[in-house]
Amino acid sequence: MRGGGNGAGSGGGGSPLFASTTGGRRTPLKFRHPKSGYTVLINTWKRNDLLKQSVSHYSSCAGVESIHIVWSEPDRPSDSLRESLWQVAQQNSKSCEGMDLKFDLNEEDSLNNRFRDTKGLKTDAVFSIDDDVLFPCSSMDLAFRVWQSAPNTMVGFVPRMHWLDSKTRDNNREYYKYGGWWSVWWTGTYSMVLSKASFFHKKYLDLYTNHMPKSIRQYVTKYRNCEDIAMSFLVANATGAPPIWVKGRIFEIGSSGISSLGGHSDKRTHCLNLFTNLYGEMPLVATNMKVIDSRHSWLW
Repeated sequence: MRGGGNGAGSGGGGSPLFASTTGGRRTPLKFRHPKSGYTVLINTWKRNDLLKQSVSHYSSCAGVESIHIVWSEPDRPSDSLRESLWQVAQQNSKSCEGMDLKFDLNEEDSLNNRFRDTKGLKTDAVFSIDDDVLFPCSSMDLAFRVWQSAPNTMVGFVPRMHWLDSKTRDNNREYYKYGGWWSVWWTGTYSMVLSKASFFHKKYLDLYTNHMPKSIRQYVTKYRNCEDIAMSFLVANATGAPPIWVKGRIFEIGSSGISSLGGHSDKRTHCLNLFTNLYGEMPLVATNMKVIDSRHSWLW
């Protein structure tokens, strides 16, 4: 296992879970050249007013070809909700063909549902977003163009970091701590972009659902946390590369989520170390790269 700079743990080496290895070196997964446009995958839960705002906004962005709503509520969406969202999407769509809008219905309430393998996606690119987060279409366009240049990796707006704690050992194994936003801001270093606002290739939905260790999905369902860390581990393990952070203005239109609850960082730290043990190594790769649209920024 390799250690990154600034005390960071940086992954590498031969975990065979999702990428083949040759002579101890990782052979990254390679995908064909991505198709144009992307699918917005909105994760929602009993906030129809916020969902309508999200659909209204993202259907107005030129690069969006379809919107899928991840629905995990026990009651199915009403006909009136379906109709109102469809009308909003068609009214705001920039496409002459209108906007494709679908509900992905789930029988179980699990955070894994946001990464469920979805058949029939029209685009290679998926933008995963929560229903209470909005980004300007210009930021979306920039991030999508960055993703097109590196379709194997995750490209997102919300960076986080894992740190190697040299003073702590867990059964003689290296121990990592979760670094939130202030950690990233202070050091300029990150190793994850959260799936509440990120682009990735649709094939990672298949890997997450059908190939990632089942025990990770079971943990996510039981404790209702860390699905975003699990996806970051999966992509890093498959590529041996870091994600890409794109600067963008974020508008949070809902109330505080689980990150505002007590003990959040400790729970995330536990996930880092649990997942590392299951993979047999730390796959996350640290980086200092940040993408900024210099046309709209004095500081770049």
